[in-house]
Amino acid sequence: MKTFVQFINEAYDPEVQGRSQIRKTGEGGRVGANRKKSEPEKRRMKAAGGGKMVPAKDYKPRKDIGSQRQRSEREQQPTQARGSARETQLAAAKAERKKAAQARIAAKKAGKAAPEKKATPTASELLKKKQAKKVNPNYKPAKASGKTRAERDKIRGEGERYLKSVFKQQETDKYKKATGQAPDKKGKMKIAGRVNRRMST
Repeated sequence: MKTFVQFINEAYDPEVQGRSQIRKTGEGGRVGANRKKSEPEKRRMKAAGGGKMVPAKDYKPRKDIGSQRQRSEREQQPTQARGSARETQLAAAKAERKKAAQARIAAKKAGKAAPEKKATPTASELLKKKQAKKVNPNYKPAKASGKTRAERDKIRGEGERYLKSVFKQQETDKYKKATGQAPDKKGKMKIAGRVNRRMST
């Protein structure tokens, strides 16, 4: 009567045993299944202009579909020998202790008080999770305007030009009031400088 091990060895090729599992190729030659969202699942929108929003287009498929990337390409590999970083840390700590001891000896000989030790954080302090910043309950995210970048830039440019004209008129009135005459070429340059300073702040 055959044992279970003998039955397995006869049923499966020993060379295949121990290898990684065989993966089925996905759509378009992908390694694994296509995990992109379907049309009804998509939520990302973009501005179409005129205050309208339309669904965003799909991304282009990657050029390296079906090829496996090496681990060395995805993760940073060690650049030094194992344990070398620990040795460097130990040497630095030793040098710091030696420096502190020399400072205490020098202070003792000079008759001064020994320098205070640096407060080192405890393990519990280092492992303590930082508190997340609280969000203002009155905060409301800005709604999408539906305008394209060109439309937004145009609106902003119009506003800046209008504001600049107002500043220019104000500075011209100040100049006339101070000098009692209309600004000449030099006066216009001064007014332009003041307007630019106000626009930059």
